[in-house]
Amino acid sequence: MKLICGVDEAGRGPLAGAVYAAAVILPQHYDLPGLNDSKKLSAKRRDVLFDAIKSCAIAWSVAQASIEEIDELNILHASMLAMQRAVAGLAVVPAEALIDGNRVPKGLTVAGRAIVGGDALEACISAASILAKVSRDREIESLEALYPGYGFAQHKGYPTAQHLEALKRLGPCPVHRKSFGPVIKASAQVALW
Repeated sequence: MKLICGVDEAGRGPLAGAVYAAAVILPQHYDLPGLNDSKKLSAKRRDVLFDAIKSCAIAWSVAQASIEEIDELNILHASMLAMQRAVAGLAVVPAEALIDGNRVPKGLTVAGRAIVGGDALEACISAASILAKVSRDREIESLEALYPGYGFAQHKGYPTAQHLEALKRLGPCPVHRKSFGPVIKASAQVALW
């Protein structure tokens, strides 16, 4: 049986936190009702599927690229790095990696194929999408206690009106991506006060 892993990332758009990626190898005849692109599922459904995927997968791995790597490399290259790390972290080596999107990360140790919209087309990519999204969301939610006032538990670091207002009022905190426009702007405004 040819083992194939699905790969997807989560967290390219937020202003804070690491970018996450996951790689998942599912059994050949795996059927999990409701498995879909993580963005099309409720948080509650993602949590249920998160545990089901981890318990049934042949292998899975979640990796990240840090805030510092995002600021140094840019978000696209940091996302590719997180995907490469996720594939490298699998306990079982697949024959091929199916990547959601239009690019294959450099440095993969297996053959890779990009599939635009793959998180809605391939179950293994949908599964990776869910593992990456839930893992990232849980980390960002935990930042609420460390950095109160930003609303991380609500917006997960995305540039919502609430988050932008908090940035303007409080300035950036250590988990903000310093190379992102709204964070740069907030840094300049706070420096002027």
